[in-house]
Amino acid sequence: MAGKVALLLWAQTLHLAGALTTQLLVEPPWKPAVLWDRVTLTCQGSGTAGATIWYKDRQRWGPKGPDHFTVTESGTYTCDRPRTGLSLSMTVLYDELVLQVPTRALLEGDTVTLRCRGWRNNPVTRVSFYHDGKKLGGLHDGTELSLSPLQLRHSGQYRCKGRVLSLWSESNLVTVTVHRVPPTRVSVSVQPPGGQVALGDSLVLSCAVAPGTGHLSFSWLREGSGALLGTGPCLHLRHLGDNDSGQYRCRVSDGDNMAESDPLNITVLVPVANATITLSPLSHQVRAGDNMTLRCSVQMGSAPVTFTWLHNGQEVAQGPLLELRDIDVGHSGIYQCVATNQLGQDGHRIFRALSPEMALEVTPRDTGTNRDTGVAAGIGGALLFLLLLLGVIVAWHQWHRVADRKYQERAPPDLLAPPEEGEVLYTHVVVTKRAGASSRATTLQDPQVTYTELQGPQGRPQEPGDIYGNVL
Repeated sequence: MAGKVALLLWAQTLHLAGALTTQLLVEPPWKPAVLWDRVTLTCQGSGTAGATIWYKDRQRWGPKGPDHFTVTESGTYTCDRPRTGLSLSMTVLYDELVLQVPTRALLEGDTVTLRCRGWRNNPVTRVSFYHDGKKLGGLHDGTELSLSPLQLRHSGQYRCKGRVLSLWSESNLVTVTVHRVPPTRVSVSVQPPGGQVALGDSLVLSCAVAPGTGHLSFSWLREGSGALLGTGPCLHLRHLGDNDSGQYRCRVSDGDNMAESDPLNITVLVPVANATITLSPLSHQVRAGDNMTLRCSVQMGSAPVTFTWLHNGQEVAQGPLLELRDIDVGHSGIYQCVATNQLGQDGHRIFRALSPEMALEVTPRDTGTNRDTGVAAGIGGALLFLLLLLGVIVAWHQWHRVADRKYQERAPPDLLAPPEEGEVLYTHVVVTKRAGASSRATTLQDPQVTYTELQGPQGRPQEPGDIYGNVL
């Protein structure tokens, strides 16, 4: 819709010399506009949007910028942009009765509909239409007047008359201008040919007409954009971005007549970039026998995009998905995917994006033999522990027996001292009297223990040296 609005304003504002002028676009695309339609005005021209100056009823209105706004007051609006100057005016009415005509350029052979509207869309009855002051006869479709096919004689001033809320009202005059279409055909060519280019490339579009047509002015437009892209026979598109894709047209004027080319479709293809790998399930460590799916995707890139999978640097599969079934330890390693797209009509320009490396580790599962070996090893360890414990106990008892024996063999110092007179020496050791000495032995109640009262030859106790000498 914005492109059609731009065509009309281009026809109204383009000078024969081809100079670029400021355009005032209106939405909805009807003139004059009516306040109850929530009208939006947009100013287009050179310079930044913040440099726009608005005028209402020939008086400066508001501060600089923005370049568009929604109208809340009736009046006549114009806008000014640096270097391209002042736009044509656009009137917004709040009248009882309004006759509207489309804002697009009206070409010979087209069909156009004029509509007569009541205040705030109130019903209008008994409508009549007038062309250059003369009432038009014939049947009309209610509040609309259809002119088809348009001819040069349809140019002029129109108004309508009717009853609104039981009151007779008459609209303001509106001007209809029908442009003659020149007999020559306009064509567009592109270099390099094809219409498919890569991001950042350049194109040259050429507008051709039959020779001998005379002095012409040119205008380049892209569907969906209200801005004029150029005013010469050639349009240079440099450093194309992805938002430059679309249909381009060339329009030619000799000052009164206009013609336009068929649309030329330009597609800006984007190289692949930012390839990534995602896992399902989401884990870099899996066990043997598991299943896993790797998916490769790109953040940007025009179709068609092909994918190649690498495992430890070797190509293993094609396609965006890599299915790993019944995984074993041989699947461990480094995985990468390569995304590729071929741009341009001939497909010779190839772009690649390599994903970051992804390390995958496969852990072997425990088998039955390993479990039996583990159990046996556990039992053997327990037996070894018990044997060691038993050895410690036996050694402990043996050590104590040896210690007791050594203790018994080693008499305490008190027992080795010479006995006092009348004292009896008790010992577990069997003592034998030397020759010439008398002894008197008495057996105690414990048959295993005896004692000997040592005496000398005349009934005196023996000296300590005699005791030691009788010890076997």
